[in-house]
Amino acid sequence: MSIPGLDTWLSSAPGRYVLDWEQGQLDGIVTDIFGFNALQLGLPQGDFLRANRIPLRQRGGEHGEVDVLCNYTALPFASSSIDLVVLPHVLEFSDEPHQILREVERILIPEGQVIIVGFNPFSLWGLKRKLDRSGEFPWNGTYLSMNRLKDWMKLLAFEVDRGSLGCYVPPVDQLKWLQNWRFIENASNRWWNFSGGVYVLRAIKRTHSMRLITPKWKKQAVRAKALRPIAQKEGNGR
Repeated sequence: MSIPGLDTWLSSAPGRYVLDWEQGQLDGIVTDIFGFNALQLGLPQGDFLRANRIPLRQRGGEHGEVDVLCNYTALPFASSSIDLVVLPHVLEFSDEPHQILREVERILIPEGQVIIVGFNPFSLWGLKRKLDRSGEFPWNGTYLSMNRLKDWMKLLAFEVDRGSLGCYVPPVDQLKWLQNWRFIENASNRWWNFSGGVYVLRAIKRTHSMRLITPKWKKQAVRAKALRPIAQKEGNGR
């Protein structure tokens, strides 16, 4: 089952605008992440692992042309087996975003990384979502703010490494209007960077090191007590 309106929106002017920005961001981030297994969950129309050099790179999802057909809330991967997970627009279109994050935390190795891409509710795109009643992508999701997402990640022992926002142009449908609004891109990134329509958040799975308590095999040497010499009395002895 596909997401209603997804393919249509991705082929539209605003869809290409968002996808191009996200692709550029992900290409720059994943290039310096190493390991053995990388996984992209969702949005198989974009190859967000193409700039990564991990040997095994797979795309998983509930539909579409993917390498692994799977349920996001019960991923068919062993615990601590994945080095990198990319989640493009999965959480805001799921009924169980917390469970998905728990599954991602489970399959990531210690110090493994997750990159989350989502729509910012505090933006013109978030305002459009509130006004649109079409029920089609991307207006049918429940947008999550970066601050809320950071709180969730902290509870799962993730450390947020970096975050960025982009796509400040209003979600207009016509290409010419997108081009006319491009002048605000640089200005907004400098002065109103909190209002970007899309964000990319990168986090690292931290695990607290365990201290192994071992028995004390060596007994501490007992300090010998000094013997007090018995003074002999001068004079006649008994």
